[in-house]
Amino acid sequence: MGADEPQNLAVALLAAGLVVGLAGVASRATRRGPVPLALVFLAIGMLAGSEGVGGVYFDDHTLAYRIGTVALVLILFDGGLSTRFDRVRGHLPPAIVLATVGVVATAAIVAAVGRLLGLGWTEALLVAAVVSSTDAAAVFSVLRGSGLNLQQRVGATIELESGLNDPMAVILTAAMAEVALAGSVDVASLAWQIPVQLAVGTVVGVVVGIGSREVLFRTPPAALGMLPLITAAAAAVAYGAATLAWGSGFLAVYVCGLVLGNRSLPDRGGLRRVHDFLAWSSQVGLFLTLGLLVFPSRLLDVAAIALGLALALVLVARPVAVALCLVPFRYPTREVAYIGWVGLRGAVPIVLATYPLLLGVPGGDRLFDLVFFVVVVSVALQASTVRAATRVVGLEAPAPPQPEASLEITSMRQLDARVGCYHVDARAAVAGAALAEIPFPDEAAVMMVVRGKRVLPARGALRFEPGDHVYVFCRPEDEVAIALWFGQRLDD
Repeated sequence: MGADEPQNLAVALLAAGLVVGLAGVASRATRRGPVPLALVFLAIGMLAGSEGVGGVYFDDHTLAYRIGTVALVLILFDGGLSTRFDRVRGHLPPAIVLATVGVVATAAIVAAVGRLLGLGWTEALLVAAVVSSTDAAAVFSVLRGSGLNLQQRVGATIELESGLNDPMAVILTAAMAEVALAGSVDVASLAWQIPVQLAVGTVVGVVVGIGSREVLFRTPPAALGMLPLITAAAAAVAYGAATLAWGSGFLAVYVCGLVLGNRSLPDRGGLRRVHDFLAWSSQVGLFLTLGLLVFPSRLLDVAAIALGLALALVLVARPVAVALCLVPFRYPTREVAYIGWVGLRGAVPIVLATYPLLLGVPGGDRLFDLVFFVVVVSVALQASTVRAATRVVGLEAPAPPQPEASLEITSMRQLDARVGCYHVDARAAVAGAALAEIPFPDEAAVMMVVRGKRVLPARGALRFEPGDHVYVFCRPEDEVAIALWFGQRLDD
């Protein structure tokens, strides 16, 4: 160990601490502001890079690709874990069409525009393939992180599409890279690869999700803190197994999270919090890494073409592709327009842009710069206007406020009862009634009432007021009866 090693380590930890702390502060500051969090950390990475004030030289595309892949696995897993399948399953068909046909249509239009702007067909097709899909990390962070509560059909379609469309972009990128290297692609092979990768990814995700849940309950670890280790391992196994089986690893991860998130789990609340932390940490690390990878001076050389591609993607390709794909599903015009606008690009295209570089595709550096510029413009235009666009088209749905305090049961074993949180509004049957007047099922009871910032004991004389959050202990078979009094239980 060199004499300067302790000092170097101290500097690295100090810098990491400042950046992570900034992430926490910036997440709140950017929640309702005009600057998306992704752009903040891309900018920090560029400032810390070799052409910024930090002077950190980083040009390792292999390492960036690996970091990006791990980060996307954690982000997609958390996205699946947080998705209520009973609320989105009815909107799966349009999301699948957008994630497949929509990606191809978007790529075709962007490639045509790229050719008109002076790119060769091979380069235009490769750029178009890389930027063709929406980005789950960007969609989840903007829609959920900003506190927007979209109407169910629109929100479900957007989130499902972002979680399902990565496989198509990966397949198209690999195919176009093959064209760039070999001058041709086996169209017949490409035609069967798409359904096979989607099918294998789905099957592996379901199997790993069900299997890992059985492991959690049948052979629980020695400590609660080990539970997230098992679920994170499940995400890694899903990605690895699906990829080795010629399937889509990213789809397998999302489906695995979806399966786990929609079944009973030990310490469910704790698992959700840990994976939420891992997803946000992954986003911060990913955008910082990608920012370090950029040489700002090179962006000037591609600025004109990249700006044209970005505007074509945002204003033409994405809206047209969405409109065509949703025709059979009879979405209203305002919903089609909104879904077309909230086609956020983010880390996935930038990570995919490193793939041709790893293969040695001629002009790979220029391709990366083009994609980076396109993504920055897309995020700046779309992510910063999502809240305003939601208000303009009137698609935000009312949502009950979250309680100031929470209560949950933590157990390593599967229990036959649970604690649910109910928000009392003015129309609820219990509004104005005393606790002693409510005929609860024999094995159900109110455990706590949160009124603003006050926590009230559950006593018989307590009267429920609109705005209260009530925590009720009950068995699954009694939840219907409880809902008749209190209304719909808040999501976990």
